[in-house]
Amino acid sequence: MFEGFRTETVDVGGVGILARVAGSGPPLLLLHGNPQTHTMWHLVAPALTDDFTVVATDLRGYGASSKPESAPDHGPYSKRAMAEDQIGVMKHFGFESFALCGHDRGGRVGYRMALDHPEVVTKLAVLDIVPTWEAFSRADMAFGLGYWHWFFLAQPFDLPERLLASEPEKSLFRGGSEAIAPEAMEEYVRYLRDPETLHAICEDYRAAATIDYEHDAEDREAGRRITCPVRALWGSRGFLEGHYDVLEVWRGWADDVDGRAIDSGHYIPEEAPEATLAEVRAFFG
Repeated sequence: MFEGFRTETVDVGGVGILARVAGSGPPLLLLHGNPQTHTMWHLVAPALTDDFTVVATDLRGYGASSKPESAPDHGPYSKRAMAEDQIGVMKHFGFESFALCGHDRGGRVGYRMALDHPEVVTKLAVLDIVPTWEAFSRADMAFGLGYWHWFFLAQPFDLPERLLASEPEKSLFRGGSEAIAPEAMEEYVRYLRDPETLHAICEDYRAAATIDYEHDAEDREAGRRITCPVRALWGSRGFLEGHYDVLEVWRGWADDVDGRAIDSGHYIPEEAPEATLAEVRAFFG
């Protein structure tokens, strides 16, 4: 996997972010979701290197990136902090602005970056999410049952960590994971069996339910919007399709929004790599 990519751990303010880089052309940052790593892009990233300088990273707390100590407000695992990590990585490679494609948690880092640093993100693709504020504000019984992990992982330390410790992969993956390549799943499981990774994942979700929600609410109150073009993609066999008018939700946050459902579950780049590749090329190209 990732043949032709070079691997580097970039220090950004004392946090080490694992990055794989290859290709030439305009810069494109790929950010993964939970409970995965940058490896989720292994069927997509190599094919993009003819057209883009592709950078695929592990978010802080995930994979081979640092798991910094958290804080009472969970700020070190806020999407704002994660976004600043990624800006530092891209600056390290010489890019002051760039396109960004983020799945799941990576999409949340992406839209936070676009709100906080509009001069940095030239185009944004978000895969299988709506904004965190929308998810919690619209939550009902169906959301609670379908996205129970949002509430479970956000519980105070160390209840979820202890309950997940034996076989975390059987709790954190959902429908569609059967399409994940065995070598990719092996990597995900190896990191999920690391107590530091499990704690970081819980801190990520604790941040979502607290400081991330607050940051979104502040932007809504102030009328701040995403000014770059946004492409929203979601799995037709996933949760979003039956619960949201996804484009209508994103148009409440951004000025220029397009998108569609893809025949997939939640893990779009691994379940539907050809469709993902076509969408990425069409939007960012």
